[in-house]
This record gives sequence, C-alpha cells and structure tokens, in this order.
Amino acid sequence: MSSEKRYDAIKSVAELTSDVRVAASPASIDIYGEDVFNFAAMQKHLPKATFEKLQATIERGAALDPEIAGEVAHAMKEWAISRGATSYTHWFQPLTGSTAEKHDSFLEPDGCHAILSFSGKNLILGEPDASSFPSGGLRSTFEARGYTAWDPTSPAFIKRHGNGATLCIPTAFCSYTGEALDRKTPLLRSIQALSGAAKRLMACFGLPDEKVTVTLGPEQEYFLIDKHFYLLRPDLLQTGRTLFGAPPAKHQQLEDHYFGAIKTRVLNFMNEVERELWKLGIPAKTRHNEVAPAQFELAPVFEELNLACDHNMLVMEVLRQTAERYGFVCLMHEKPFAGINGSGKHNNWSINYGDRNLLNPGSDPDENAIFLTTLCAIIEAVDRHADLLRAAVTGVGNDHRLGANEAPPAVISMYLGDQLSEVIDQLEKGGHSSRKHGGTLRIGVDTLPPLPRDATDRNRTSPFAFTGNKFEFRAPGSSQSCSGPNVMLNTIVAEAFDRMAETLSAFPKKEFNAQLQKHLQKVIKEHKKIIFNGDGYAPEWLKEAAGRGLPNFRTTMDALKVLTREDNIALFEKYGVFRRREMESRYEVFMEEYHRRVRIEGEVALEIARTMIYPAASAEFEALVRAIGEAGAVNIASGVKSLKKRAAALGAELDALARDEEALAQALPKKHENILAAVAGLRETVDELEKMVPDSRWPLPKYREMLFVY
Repeated sequence: MSSEKRYDAIKSVAELTSDVRVAASPASIDIYGEDVFNFAAMQKHLPKATFEKLQATIERGAALDPEIAGEVAHAMKEWAISRGATSYTHWFQPLTGSTAEKHDSFLEPDGCHAILSFSGKNLILGEPDASSFPSGGLRSTFEARGYTAWDPTSPAFIKRHGNGATLCIPTAFCSYTGEALDRKTPLLRSIQALSGAAKRLMACFGLPDEKVTVTLGPEQEYFLIDKHFYLLRPDLLQTGRTLFGAPPAKHQQLEDHYFGAIKTRVLNFMNEVERELWKLGIPAKTRHNEVAPAQFELAPVFEELNLACDHNMLVMEVLRQTAERYGFVCLMHEKPFAGINGSGKHNNWSINYGDRNLLNPGSDPDENAIFLTTLCAIIEAVDRHADLLRAAVTGVGNDHRLGANEAPPAVISMYLGDQLSEVIDQLEKGGHSSRKHGGTLRIGVDTLPPLPRDATDRNRTSPFAFTGNKFEFRAPGSSQSCSGPNVMLNTIVAEAFDRMAETLSAFPKKEFNAQLQKHLQKVIKEHKKIIFNGDGYAPEWLKEAAGRGLPNFRTTMDALKVLTREDNIALFEKYGVFRRREMESRYEVFMEEYHRRVRIEGEVALEIARTMIYPAASAEFEALVRAIGEAGAVNIASGVKSLKKRAAALGAELDALARDEEALAQALPKKHENILAAVAGLRETVDELEKMVPDSRWPLPKYREMLFVY
C-alpha cells in the first residue's frame, strides 16, 4: 500500500536511540576561531610590517597595498596547509540567494614533481563564469567573463568535509564591465555611504573623526524534520514547503513548545552546530525551541555588518550540513507548514561612532542630543522609504509569512515603546513628561529620563522596532541573505543623516541647541506617522495605515516595482550603492525568480495530485463501491447506508480534485495570480481528502508525523 513507506519512515525514526548518532566532541571555548585566518593567525604567519598594513586596511579602512598581496598569500597558504587544506576557493554570494565556490588545488606541476603554490594574484582575483548566474541582463551567454575580488575585511576560513579541507577567501563578484553581480559589493558600498554620512553628522556636534561601525545580530529561525519524511514529500524536496497538508488537531495552540526542554537528538545536533560555528569564529550565543513544533532559533552576538552577513550565510550552511549527519533536514523556507508559525530572520541593526553606540541613550545632555538626532533621522528615513524596506524582504516564501500570526504585516511601521514615544512626543510639543522631572525637555540642557534596555516592551507585530540600543527589523525571511535588507537600511539612513547634517551645519554655534530642538520638532511632525506602538495584526491598523498614507504592498509583484522608480534609482546612484543598470538588473532577477518559483510550485502540486493523491483517493472510492455491491449481493443491509454516504462524499471530492487539477493545468501557462489561486484551490480539496481517505492509503507523510516524530 502507498502508506507503507510512511509507516516504515515512522518506524525508522522510532528505532533511533535518543543519544548521539554522530561522534562529535563537545564545543569548547579553546576551538573558537581556530579555522579562521584571524589577527592572531596573521600576526603569527606574516612579517610585522605586512601585518600592520593589512590590519590598517581591515580596522581603519586604509587602501590595500598591492605590494603585500604575495606575502599575505604565502602566509595564508602555509596556515591553511597546516590546518589540512589542499585547495582554495573564492567564496562569493551571487544573486541566487546562496553562496558559490570553485575549488582549485594548491598543486603546481614542476617537471616530475609538484609543489604547493598560491600567489598574490590567486588571492586578489579570480575569474568564474559570470553568464551562468542570475544577472538581470548584465551578462549574457557570450559575455561570460566575471571577476571575484578579495574582501580583506572578512577573514579567510577553512571549510571541512569528510576527508579534507578547503581554504575559503571571501570575495566580491562583479562583471567584466564593473557591475556588481553579487550581494556583498552593494553591501560594502552602502556601509561606506553610511560611514561618510555619519561622520558628517557627528562633525556637526564637534566630535573628532572616528571609525564608523555598522553592527548586526541576525536571529536565525528554522525547522527540523526527519529525513525519512522529507524524502517522501516531493513538495518539500522541490519547493521547500508543503503544498498540501491538513493541520493536525494539535500543533502550537497549547504554546508548549516555545522555550521548552530541547529533545536529546536536537540538542546533540545543536551542540555540534555550535562547535562548528565556534571553529569558524561565529559567536553563536543563544539556542531554543521556537513557537511552532519542530521549529528552533539560533542567535549570535553582534558583529560588524559585513562579517555578520558572511557569517549568517555560513550559519545556514552549517545548519543544513549538520542536520544531514543527524538524519534531519533543516528547512529555511519562510512558511514550510500552513497554519502554524513561519520562520524569519530578525535583523538587529545598530551603528557605532568610535566607542559610542549612536542608538544608546546617553547619560548627559550632549549624548542625549546625539541620540535624539540619530533617532529622528532614522524615523525620517523609514517614513520616506518604507517602500524600499518592504522591497528588500520580498519573495514567494515571505508572501506567505508576512501578516500571518507570527510575523509583522506587510505595512512597514516603527515601534518605539511607550517611554521613548513619550520623550518624542514631549520633544515635539515642548510639553511636560510624567516620567521626566523638571518640565520641558531642552536639547543640550536636560538629560533624558532613564531608558534601560528593557524600557520598551517587545512588539512582535512591528516590522521595525526599537529594542533598547538597536532597531530590530523583523520582516526579513529565514532563507534570505542579510545583505539585501541592510543595503536598503544603510542607504536610506545615509540620506537622512546627510539631510540632517546639511541643516545642522548651518546653525550658528551659539544657537545650535535651540535650532536643533526646532528642527527635530519639525522632523517629528512631518514623519511621526510611521510610528505605531499598537497591534499590527488588528484590522483597524490597516485602515489607519492607509489613512496615514503608509504603503501596503501585499505581494512580491507589487513590492518590487519600487526598485525601478526614478527617485529610488537616483538615491542609490547618488550614494554609489547601485548604478541604474544594477538596480534594473535586480528587479529583473527577483521578478524572474518569483515567477519561476510560482510555476515550479504549480507543476509540483499538479504532479502530486495526479500521481499520488488521485490514485489513493480513487482506490478508497473503489473499495467503498465494491463493499456496497458485495453487501447487496448477499442481502446485507446493515452498514450500507453509511457506506453509500461515505462513498458519495468521497466521490464529490474526487470530482472536485479532477476539476481543480484541470484548473491548475490551464493556469500554468498563464500569469502567476492564476497559478497561485489554482494551487490554493487544489490544496483545499487535497487537504479535505486527507481527512477522508484512510490513513493506511494516504501516500504523503502528515503534519502530525513531520512536526512531532523526531
């Protein structure tokens, strides 16, 4: 029977022992960063003068001296070989949403012998085929040349596999004509743009030139299911989500999974993940059960933004690879299971000027002035460009997640919390605060009321929430690269900082604080409509948001259109983050990906319905009809009525299934809206059939098995 494989899968999972299936040493602090060519490794293997020049590039942004490339390459090779590496690769992030690598060995033939060689040219530049990656028209098949360029600000690292290791060199990826074909290049440009704007703004307060550091702590949510079930689900295999599946009687309603005791098998998996991440210098800090059954979260300590984005790509890779060794499959899709929580990637973003966190309320009037100015600039940025932040988190998976009961709505708004909102309100109106003693809040004279990091409650319904000394952008999806949202965030804040600096630089020194107070009041009045501290799920909020003029792009198709708007193109060209062609190319890439994924889902759904669901349902219908006939042949009346009723109901659903299959087949050559609607209609019928067809016939692993048997 078709369900035998399901039962075999359940039996295989049940027979697993609760202890470790893979021999692995426990994580130890001593292994932290051992597979990273970090400052300690550089200092050990590089000449002092070379180390100092490279350190200046990494820490202070000094131009890279090309003369040191050969020495760095030799030292990197020697270090990598000592760690067991025999090959190297330029590790980059094309527009596929994942990472890419082409391995070359260190081997160089030398007559009858061979040597291990790695030159400065090998380190600095690579040349992969650029036409085989998404480019949105920037590259065509006959224009294949592309380049990978070493990013010294993100350290090289070792990736290990069963019987070897490879030196990975983080790189940017661009075309022969100089356009960015990756996610790292625009990110580095946006960091540079924000750094320059922050320095201009801080100069208005008389601060000396300091290094600007944008920081990120991305929380990663994911699901684990047993591989036995995964391999029996063609939809999970090909789309990353279940296209069919009736919700089980119990899923997350009892709220008993969140922060619950972690099962031994999962905990062993988490321990090994932590161990592998620590070796790569990734500061994995927090692990726990998430809200949905079989859902979990990993959160690191904050790092510099570029490094944090690279590390998050590695986190996803380590999660997937380690899961396989424990017989799991790690699902990163934003909504792998209908009716329960999906997975996001909470983007905790902040900005430092020297040792000062610009989003940390200060302890004196001058620090307060800087904090409030920074805050008001970000309020302006988000209000002006909420459309760009929404565009940054688009995708088929996130369309299913945003606005559901576990994710923020598609309307971008800001949450400040009651205490900080009161400060902003007081600053705008020049009134009195119940929390602040002494009356009117005066910029540069008064201190703020105490604002501890937990001064704001957590609002899970807000897309962009202030959480003490950072903003948490909750809308990005689990599978998405951190680079896209942060490119948008950095660029719009750079513009807001520059606008603020242009105004503040004209204030007379003696009147600076008074003029600043008036200007911040103006900014708040113009842009406070983006601030919303209430329930983002409430239907009333969508009506109110529309009244405020906030954009509401429900789908990827709507959200992506803003990338081609002239004012947005001009913004990114102004800050050198994207050229016009690069913006247009990304619109083309993301639109094409969206259409392809929708069509793949439609084709997979149709195949499953025709080859798995219909045969199982029709076999049960035939069995019922046969039982009715056999009962009549021997003059048995008892039970026939119920058999007929069940056969009639099942027959009606079979007719509906055939009708829905045909509707989907007709929709596949048409627009995405037709395909999405047809898949949704087919799912409704299939899920109803799952409740009617005996468990012994149902071919697909059910939610109750995938979410609870592991």
